[in-house]
Amino acid sequence: MTDLAHVREVITREITDLFVEEGKPVPKLQDDDILLESGLDSLGFAVIVTRLEESLGYDPFTVMDEPVYPQTLGEFVDIYAAHAPTR
Repeated sequence: MTDLAHVREVITREITDLFVEEGKPVPKLQDDDILLESGLDSLGFAVIVTRLEESLGYDPFTVMDEPVYPQTLGEFVDIYAAHAPTR
């Protein structure tokens, strides 16, 4: 498992950057925020996952037995933290 705080920081930074690039208002990004209600649509989610693979070096959705679409930011962070490669 990886450092949860680091994973959360990288994820929130990537989401914030995407909102800024798209000219959207940046939400506070709390763990209980519903991702689809925050303004992050399915295309934005795909972009974030691609960027996180570059930033963190892995894509947990490719190694999960049953990939899921996280509902909240907290679930999204937990998926990345739980599936981080051991170093």
